[in-house]
Amino acid sequence: MAIELTVGQVANGGWCVARHEGRVVFVRHALPGERVIAEITEETARFLRADAVEILEASPDRVTPPCPFSGPGRCGGCDWQHASPEAQRRLKAAVVEEQLARLAGIERRVTVEEVPGSAGGLGWRTRVQFAVDRDGSIGLRRHRSHDVERVDHCAIAHPAVEEVGVEALTWPGAAAVEVVAASGGDRAVIVTPKPGRRVSLPDVDAAVLIDEGKRGTRALRGRAAMTERVGDRDFRVTASGFWQVHPGAAATLLDAVLDFARPKAGEWALDLYCGVGLFAAGLAEAVGPEGAVLGVESDSQAVQDARWNLRDLPQAVTERGKVEEALDRLEIERADLVVVDPPRAGLGRSVVDRVATLDALRIVYVSCDPATMSRDIAWFAPYGYRLADLRAFDQYPMTHHVECVALLIKELA
Repeated sequence: MAIELTVGQVANGGWCVARHEGRVVFVRHALPGERVIAEITEETARFLRADAVEILEASPDRVTPPCPFSGPGRCGGCDWQHASPEAQRRLKAAVVEEQLARLAGIERRVTVEEVPGSAGGLGWRTRVQFAVDRDGSIGLRRHRSHDVERVDHCAIAHPAVEEVGVEALTWPGAAAVEVVAASGGDRAVIVTPKPGRRVSLPDVDAAVLIDEGKRGTRALRGRAAMTERVGDRDFRVTASGFWQVHPGAAATLLDAVLDFARPKAGEWALDLYCGVGLFAAGLAEAVGPEGAVLGVESDSQAVQDARWNLRDLPQAVTERGKVEEALDRLEIERADLVVVDPPRAGLGRSVVDRVATLDALRIVYVSCDPATMSRDIAWFAPYGYRLADLRAFDQYPMTHHVECVALLIKELA
């Protein structure tokens, strides 16, 4: 069913909001202020989802998508290919502002900063997971669908990912093929088999790992460990582990976190959800031998990598566990400063409550979801914490995702 719509403001998730016969319509492939013909893709009692399939009156921010696989019903990996990079950053800023206002009651102007290493918003993604169709051909999932859009390249993939050439090969028996390109020059292909199937592996110029589900990944060719370089420090990261996918993101975030945290010699700092130790390393160098840093991480492989990465910094210790459990087990009652970098779900009420008991003067919150970040900031408020500063970064050009670093300061009574 096609309907004509006048498109309103941007919404969190890569949509714009319109209305039709009293119901909200979340429209993809549109921009604020446009008049469009939209095809309904989903209908619920409360709202509709739709794709703009014809643009009757275009926004001045509209551009021709640089990727041939982008558009209604096509690849779902990008949300804003039809908007200029500058417009994308304004849209993301509007989303962060709206989430802060609605969920935390904070009115604040936000600027989303460009991150070096993604010219024109392309060629930045150093980790790409491709889907595999029933014929063994590579593709990417369509939006809100299990259908595979066959591709021969990905416009936002880093050149080192594309050099592996997995799209030109067939992968019988595979459900997914992930390509990882580290800044240190290592490359890996992680293959997820279909249930009960053996994968016929083509020859590639990269390490090859098999995803064995709950048992983790196993290296078949080459090494599972990769090297990521930030400044003059190398980090060991297991290929299947977490690392920022934009080549400029790790250095950008580390600088922002240290700028907000202002760690001083001799201070006691916590790095919660510390991953492989990126922030812990910067904090440990700043607090020096007379200070201390505790990193907490639940993933066992990341903890092993973090301990290796921090081996030259004895003032930094990494413990495995969920945040509340680890803080209670280790009887952590206070801290001078806390850095948190939770998953997309945010901290949640119980972690906010526990972190607030530490009475830290500064909390630096790194977030990939402005909604859960804003919710958690509101939960910190009754404990006397206010939002003192915030920076937002366009680490994921062409998509709706945005990274934020927020500084919460404890108001002294």
